[in-house]
Amino acid sequence: MKFCSLGFQNFRNLADSIVPVDSHHILLIGDNGQGKTNFLEALYVLCYGSSFRTNKVAQLATFGSKSFALSAIVQTDEEIHQQIMFRFEEGKREIRIDGKEIRDRRDLIYNIPCIVFTHDDIEFIRGEPEQRRRFFDQTMSLYDPLFFDDLRRYRLILRQRNAAIKEQYYALLPTYDTQLATSGLAILRKRRQEVKKFNAILAPLYKEVSQTDVQLSISYRPSWSNCNNVEEIEELLKETVERDIKMQTTTSGIHRDQFVVLEHNHPFVSSGSTGQMRLASLLLRIAQMVSYSTNTAKEPILLIDDVLLELDPVKRGLFLSLLQGYSQAFFTFLPDETYFFSDTNNKEMRYHVKEGRFELA
Repeated sequence: MKFCSLGFQNFRNLADSIVPVDSHHILLIGDNGQGKTNFLEALYVLCYGSSFRTNKVAQLATFGSKSFALSAIVQTDEEIHQQIMFRFEEGKREIRIDGKEIRDRRDLIYNIPCIVFTHDDIEFIRGEPEQRRRFFDQTMSLYDPLFFDDLRRYRLILRQRNAAIKEQYYALLPTYDTQLATSGLAILRKRRQEVKKFNAILAPLYKEVSQTDVQLSISYRPSWSNCNNVEEIEELLKETVERDIKMQTTTSGIHRDQFVVLEHNHPFVSSGSTGQMRLASLLLRIAQMVSYSTNTAKEPILLIDDVLLELDPVKRGLFLSLLQGYSQAFFTFLPDETYFFSDTNNKEMRYHVKEGRFELA
């Protein structure tokens, strides 16, 4: 799967245009604030129907505009060309693939596998627990539609249970408890399996690139750690219902799970430098790539946004040597930055980016 062209209309600061990108490597070169990251964001929106920078779709429109549109021609693994369109107008989003409207975002996220590397990824290491839960949920949702369905079902039931607590409909809680326990237990078991596989990937990666003996690992600490079946979770929810009523929310469940990054069994956030945490966050994305490819036998598209600047030349080279097994990669660079390769197979396109316009080098 790869993008062949990308079109914009009233999107961020990008000039209305169609940009050819039919190449293995696409390099976007320009000063900060010229539109490089906006270009990657447009690709991400076409892959997932949402942005990696904001939850408010209206913010993606050009300043002063209330609507925008994106379009792309992509080539599937079967070498079939496909047209994707995303339009936001009058507060509503519309997504079409080859003219057919996609009403459930689930039907979009498995169409073009895409993994984005950004500066904010460091929050997976030092940020709030919610950041790490989101990362692992995203990792598993990329290849497991059943996990995605369980997660969506759990979130719906959780909202309903919390609403019942706030509205004092306590008679409904046993029904919600059974549903929450059933979906939550399935998620817990899959998270536990994923972390075990993730550690087998992450630990050797970090040693190789950091050139140290640091043993990096992820510890999964479920909120329902002492429960082995639905009945035990139901009993726990029953025992803690008074606390839930007092707090006006569900105080236990997979939405409270902890993923802790450890260095030799101690919290990495306490001992790691900013540079080490930055490297670890990049390698989490590499592990996410490996996880996806291993589970699907497919190659993702990579969006790599200015994340190499803080790596020294040796670590940069080692990191880039791990970037294998992708169908297409988009990189952003500053004008004076040293590029990491010259594609001798003519599978590289370089664009100079200035004021939202793209000039092919």
